[in-house]
Amino acid sequence: MPLYIGVMSGTSLDSIDAALCEISSNNAPALLAHHDHSFPAGLREELIGLCQPGSNEIERMGRADRELGAVYAEAVITLLKEAGLSADAVAAIGCHGQTVRHRPPSSAQPASSAFTLQIGDANTLAMLTGITTISDFRRRDIAEGGQGAPLAPAFHKAVFASPTSDRAIVNIGGMANITLLPAKGQCSGFDTGPGNVLMDTWIHQQKALAFDDGGRWAASGKIDNALLQQLLALPYFQHESGPRSTGREDFDAALLSNIPGNIRGEDVQATLLEFTAQTIAAPLLRLDSRPSQLYACGGGAYNTALIQRLETLLHPMIVTSTQQLGIAPEWVEAMAFAWLAHRRLEGKSGNIPSVTGAAREVLLGAVYPP
Repeated sequence: MPLYIGVMSGTSLDSIDAALCEISSNNAPALLAHHDHSFPAGLREELIGLCQPGSNEIERMGRADRELGAVYAEAVITLLKEAGLSADAVAAIGCHGQTVRHRPPSSAQPASSAFTLQIGDANTLAMLTGITTISDFRRRDIAEGGQGAPLAPAFHKAVFASPTSDRAIVNIGGMANITLLPAKGQCSGFDTGPGNVLMDTWIHQQKALAFDDGGRWAASGKIDNALLQQLLALPYFQHESGPRSTGREDFDAALLSNIPGNIRGEDVQATLLEFTAQTIAAPLLRLDSRPSQLYACGGGAYNTALIQRLETLLHPMIVTSTQQLGIAPEWVEAMAFAWLAHRRLEGKSGNIPSVTGAAREVLLGAVYPP
């Protein structure tokens, strides 16, 4: 049965996830092995810097593109070594790449000039690993008038949908997105706003930690209602209908630069957690027919305080993780891009127009032979 590797580095830039999957046309993907690969510190900072306008961007992006492609290759080679496999055993790598700019269609960005850009040179990745690499998944959807994101809902539908219950999947990475999977009817999905990105940024600034383990620091603080209302009034939340997506362009460190100095650090963290929880819960609460279960994936699934807050806001909806459906939360996205690579080689579409707003279903991804 064909083997595929999915490679994913998300908005939080906490690590590179590489997942080895067995995929056939008729069965759900099986996760055979996985590897969590650290970013070189200098490259991580450069990638974060490239997410906002700056000087000498083309030179900086070109260097980061090549370096990131090589680091992705390191992750794949390490995964294969740990799994005891050769490159010949793998049909293809599906590599999302690192988003450095996302300007989807919006009221301020007409579809004709919308664009999205992910770097991490697929030529370098294919050459160093000796494996066919599929990358650049988002731009064809943009060309068809879509948002280019989120793409994971197609995978969520394939592996998590139930014919007997209405479900929702929430991916809480740097950004958060929801997939609605009704037992009958059309799948839909959208980005809700920030997931971990603001919480991670704040705790890194204040305590030099990569993330708030279990949400414990947030749980020690109190919500500042004035700051919360200021965040909820941001432009992204004023347009709640139709396909929508977002990124660091809307939610980054600049939002935290004007926080009054009289607010305790833990109170800011508590407020940022509440902000993420409310913006995830709000679109679910607006539904006429709500799903009975919400399954969380991504790193935020392990933020105990955040999940508990979602349980409170969404009661009586059951809130749990995708582990209950057979896939550990931290590997869902990497598996999604292995699956999308499989779809590309099979000549099958990878987007869902009801999610992205694209004019039609299309093949996603460009193929780079070794």
